[in-house]
Amino acid sequence: MDSNVRPESMVRITTPELADAFIKEQVEALQKQIGDGKVLLALSGGVDSSVVAALLIKAIGKNLTCVHVNHGLLRKGEPEQVIEVFRNQMNANLVYVDATDRFLDKLAGVSDPEQKRKIIGAEFIAVFEEEAKKIEGVKFLGQGTIYPDILESDGVKAHHNVGGLPEKFGFELVEPVKLLFKDEVRVVGKQLGLPDSMVYRQPFPGPGLGVRCTGAITRDRLEAVRESDAILREEFANAGLQGKVWQYFTIVPDYRSTGVKDGKRLWDWPVVIRAVNTKDAMTATVEEIPWPLLNKITQRILAEVKGVNRVLYDLSPKPCATIEWE
Repeated sequence: MDSNVRPESMVRITTPELADAFIKEQVEALQKQIGDGKVLLALSGGVDSSVVAALLIKAIGKNLTCVHVNHGLLRKGEPEQVIEVFRNQMNANLVYVDATDRFLDKLAGVSDPEQKRKIIGAEFIAVFEEEAKKIEGVKFLGQGTIYPDILESDGVKAHHNVGGLPEKFGFELVEPVKLLFKDEVRVVGKQLGLPDSMVYRQPFPGPGLGVRCTGAITRDRLEAVRESDAILREEFANAGLQGKVWQYFTIVPDYRSTGVKDGKRLWDWPVVIRAVNTKDAMTATVEEIPWPLLNKITQRILAEVKGVNRVLYDLSPKPCATIEWE
């Protein structure tokens, strides 16, 4: 039987008990596959790679090396959370690479969305390759491939394939959750002790905030995206909407408008709020945010985020709009 095909008899993991059984089975399988070998894993902090990391830590401990690359396009607090959870709480062998300047220098002046994506992807591969060469004796590459990745592509999706490193370095792949759907991965992650903020993290594009800072990325506008997004997420959580709205985030487009503050004329950016619900990401409806909450978010963004003088709400469903702006 094809190891990439989920057996029809496979029980869906919906309960802690089923998750415990899966974890036990996978730990044994990982120990058998890896033996005393070493594994390298690109750890983004998303649920898929985090669950794979937690499984591998349970199975082989320090023989796993996690590499977390901060490209400067992550949401507020995410690099710190990865370090806290995996290095401080789980005692993982974690390599943290702050490549912010390197990525943003490469992206300077680039406005085409596809070109931005290519630069981010290529630079990530380059950074990961450099770190891989520093570690001796690595024979395996861990990947957060899940079953939809296999169903939706001819092979493993690029963001889980780390730029073809298995072929280049001769690594053997380790993919312990490749037959699970996203909801099952979350149940397993919960049983492995990962925090809810990581297990139930919203979908996040590979280029990160790079596709929400539209046009050519500048550091000040990128910071406006990061800070406004943090306010939105905090207020949604306080209002009990976390987990009830599929995806919500902010965008700061590359244009300015006039405004006034403290009697002085402004020439600043707008922040656009996007909040949608969907079942399959092929279509999406706009979430109706209660006016008092929307007003509170607006006032906080205008008061706390530098360089912003307007807050807008994107009312466009998919189709004809896409969920992301780029």
